[in-house]
Amino acid sequence: MEDALRIRSYQPGDAPALRHVFESSVHTLAARDYRPEQLAAWAPRDHDAARWAERMQHIRPFVAERGGTMAGFADVQPSGHIDMFFVSGDHAGRGVATALMAHLHAVAQAQGIAALHANVSLRAERFFLASGFAIEMRQEVERAGVILRNARMRKVLTAAA
Repeated sequence: MEDALRIRSYQPGDAPALRHVFESSVHTLAARDYRPEQLAAWAPRDHDAARWAERMQHIRPFVAERGGTMAGFADVQPSGHIDMFFVSGDHAGRGVATALMAHLHAVAQAQGIAALHANVSLRAERFFLASGFAIEMRQEVERAGVILRNARMRKVLTAAA
């Protein structure tokens, strides 16, 4: 029987392991939809660890763990923006993304957030659609001089007052 998945709040010191999850997700899962130079620009192996740690401290993601291993992470900001949503390649297809999305919905509901929105990779687009998000627009973003395609997606959680 597989260990239960646990979702917890970000803790100082999580940043290096979260970077590993991020790189695994991009270089393993997104590799089906992006060229090697796009993957390298999106998640360079050589990165500024202090800057990454600062970003994680700022967005304060929720961490999904299974058997003491970080399986994924995601955040939701007070504006409803999901800045990062990543599952390790080793844990894909095992309910991690579904559990993280449910957690983000619960947090958003508790905080009275009316809608969620995110810039979603081609690989994650189908999952976000299945989670009730709609594509607002297709985008091309530049990372390190390389163009990456994604979609701005949104999901209304509450009726407008």
